Order: sequence, then structure tokens, then C-alpha cells
Amino acid sequence: MVVVTLQRQKCIGCNYCVELAPEQFQMSKKDGKSVLLHSKEKKGFFTLKSPDDRIFEPCVEAQKACPVNIIDTKQV
Repeated sequence: MVVVTLQRQKCIGCNYCVELAPEQFQMSKKDGKSVLLHSKEKKGFFTLKSPDDRIFEPCVEAQKACPVNIIDTKQV
């Protein structure tokens, strides 16, 4: 199980997450911030829980590239 969390309100719209993990992230046309696809929001944190371990590496790369450190990726 892979768990990815995004603090969307702190996003600066750099687009690195979309470039590195396009199947999990896309940019909003409304406000230019990242959207974690298929996630659920709770208190400003958007969380995706996926049984697909193939998303782990791209999401870790997106986490490393994020200049504001708002992405967290872990395997549980």
C-alpha cells in the first residue's frame, strides 16, 4: 500500500510533481496549484491510498523535487 499526502494550499505551482508523476498529479486550471488525483481531503491535507506499488517511485521523485516540501510518500 502506498500513501501519498499533499498540502495543496502551500503549493507554488512549479509543476515538478506533474512532470515526475503525471498519473498521480495534475495542475488545476482554476488556481494553478497541484491536484493529487483520486485523493480525499481532510483539514487541508489531500491523501491518496493506493494498493499499486508502481506509483511509489514516481511519487518519491515528485516529493524530492518539490521545492516547498508539501508532498509525503510512504509505503505501509
